[in-house]
Amino acid sequence: MFVIQNLTYIHPDKETLFSNLSFSLSKFQKAALIGNNGTGKSTLLQLIAGKLPPSSGEVPTNGTIFFVPQLYGQFDSQTVAEVLGVSEKLNAYYAILSGKDDLTNFTILDDDWEVEERCLRALTHWGLTNVALTGFLSNLSGGEKVKVFLAAAWLSRPELLLMDEPSNHLDAIGKELLYRFIGEMNCTMLIVSHDRQLLNLFDSMVELSKAGITTFNGNYDHYKEQKESAHLALLNKIAGQEKEIRKAKDKERDTLERQQRADARGKKKQEKAGVARIMMNTLRNNAENSTSKLRSVHTERMEGLQQELTEMRTARPAGSTMRFGFAENALKHPGKALIEITELNLHIEDRDLWTAPLTFRLNMGERVAIQGANGSGKTTFAQMILGNFVATSGKIQRYPHNPFYIDQDYNLLDNRLSVYEQAQMVNDGAFLEHEVKTKLDQFLFSAECWSKQCGMLSGGERMRLALCCLTLHKATPDLLILDEPTNNLDIQNIEILTRAMQEYTGTLLVITHDQHFLRALHITRVVTL
Repeated sequence: MFVIQNLTYIHPDKETLFSNLSFSLSKFQKAALIGNNGTGKSTLLQLIAGKLPPSSGEVPTNGTIFFVPQLYGQFDSQTVAEVLGVSEKLNAYYAILSGKDDLTNFTILDDDWEVEERCLRALTHWGLTNVALTGFLSNLSGGEKVKVFLAAAWLSRPELLLMDEPSNHLDAIGKELLYRFIGEMNCTMLIVSHDRQLLNLFDSMVELSKAGITTFNGNYDHYKEQKESAHLALLNKIAGQEKEIRKAKDKERDTLERQQRADARGKKKQEKAGVARIMMNTLRNNAENSTSKLRSVHTERMEGLQQELTEMRTARPAGSTMRFGFAENALKHPGKALIEITELNLHIEDRDLWTAPLTFRLNMGERVAIQGANGSGKTTFAQMILGNFVATSGKIQRYPHNPFYIDQDYNLLDNRLSVYEQAQMVNDGAFLEHEVKTKLDQFLFSAECWSKQCGMLSGGERMRLALCCLTLHKATPDLLILDEPTNNLDIQNIEILTRAMQEYTGTLLVITHDQHFLRALHITRVVTL
């Protein structure tokens, strides 16, 4: 068992990321670490892997640990053999084969004469047949770098395997290999991922939040059912609290009105009875004090009810109150052609991008997925549809339409502008200043975020700002093209994006390997390059 006790991490700038975290992983348990961006999932993995020192607390030191990171740029100067952990042994093997029979080489090799064959077999398993053991990681694509680390994990057979977003750069074939690998590895695992198909392979969810850490038994679908039940219960509780507040207000009004009527009747009786003025003043003061006490009691009760309601509303998942308001007229003429492509190809570096020219028609109202292996030209295809690349052969006929393109980095945003300036820059719908700010607030950008530069936003924030910009346009686009939109998002922000695309009624063209996302969008056709 791997036990983490009272773990605290404080950033160098003195900000506490989390404190006193405690949880355990039993032998052979396969757990997914989930939570919103900024809660510290990647940092927690690095602490367990020994890549970062904790500010306080204990991390497991027993057993072998292997860590598959999310970012690979820091490893570009390493060779494939170094990542696989066999460079010294492999160098000794090559030295012996070249005739250098120094005893040191034999000691290093330690009779492991199959070291090269074993490594090549691991690389081949991950589809890296053309990758040399002596080659540098800097020469590999993002997906190939991930596969090298997965091959290293496959070779090392650790007792605890830690993986941070391992499916991010993998194509469909690579993902299938990863899913099979997870099922076959007989070790304890802790993984960070937003890939819901992958998360459903794990037997428990470890949720990290600002409140601490909570473990849920079962896969991701089961976890979602539990969270949705809790969310529904919270919404019912909020509705009940709002009803209670309305009843309390009605009761306060009725009570005060009864008190005032009673005071008025009492005053008339006193006047008829000829009560002395000094006694009248005393009775009036008593009545006013009684009314004041009633008001105070009701005010105190109302403040308590309002405070409880505020706390419950704060507990709602971020984005649950977001409204996109996409115009229904985005779907103007169902079935009408938007794009017609005939025998299209692009010549690059003495070869055609596609072995067979492309013929394709996109109709209004379709929801089409563009799929294919890494390097098959999916993004290039999207750019040609938009008119940003000119084909070297074939023909593209574009019928009048209003397209909108969102890539995985949300480059439609100007990194030099503030959040508010970006929103105003795209505001061709003549929204007033307070309306723009209201929309920003709806997309979870509070007043303190308005001056933040777009270049400083996280992936999820960039996505939300891009969607906000979309709602500020005068006309809803009748064609949306999404290019790997979920790659840099956590699950919460993927769900926000999914909900927005489900509301959108126009034509949708999506490039993604995320099958769960595609199913949620109700794709009508899949085109494979």
